[in-house]
Amino acid sequence: MKTIMKKSGDQETKWYVVDAEGKRLGRVAEKVARVLRGKNKPEFLYHQDTGDYVIILNAAKADLSGNKRNAKFYYRHSGYPGGLTMESYDKMVQRKPTFPMEHAIKGMLPKGPLGRELFRHVKVYAGADHPHTAQKPETLEI
Repeated sequence: MKTIMKKSGDQETKWYVVDAEGKRLGRVAEKVARVLRGKNKPEFLYHQDTGDYVIILNAAKADLSGNKRNAKFYYRHSGYPGGLTMESYDKMVQRKPTFPMEHAIKGMLPKGPLGRELFRHVKVYAGADHPHTAQKPETLEI
């Protein structure tokens, strides 16, 4: 068997736009991670970037099921004893409206250099406006 290697000039990349208003956070993140990775294409290669660019609008208005608005926490640690800080989803959305969506997508991408490169292809915005109209993004239904 031969390992398939696509050249960067051979790949076509598209731009998609997703409106996350009223949609479940995890379902949007899963669909976006799949498109970023390129798993929706027949020429998918697990070791190369074959994915597309995705713009997410209204990320702050994404929905969660059940009582997760108050029960879901984001943790960070300063590295010092007793330095654990936790913040609920509601407070995090008020402070950083795009963080929960970015955090969910980043967790679904591969870890390492490929995952970091793929994460640069997602643009998350809290509102309904974006500066990427020149790329002529297509609507991605979820």
